Amino acid sequence: MRHMLPALILLALASPAGAQCYADYKAKQDNPLRLHYGVAQVPDSACSKGGAAAALAPRLAAGGWTLLNIVSVFGPDKLDSKKASAGGYFLRY
Repeated sequence: MRHMLPALILLALASPAGAQCYADYKAKQDNPLRLHYGVAQVPDSACSKGGAAAALAPRLAAGGWTLLNIVSVFGPDKLDSKKASAGGYFLRY
């Protein structure tokens, strides 16, 4: 439940005219090594690889993850196609 709180807060703060930018990323944890692929919503002002990395790195770090890279940034039209690949990390951070 603790991991769902940031996502719930983001959903509560997002307005219908709010951010329509998403990023897919890769992240890791050490000891033991764990990797994950995820999709996260980022502010429109961070809708570039560099901006998304700056926005996501602290959110992931709060969950014990280190951002490895931003794969891409995209709009809502590609969101559904990435849902299955992201699994439990779809819009989690």
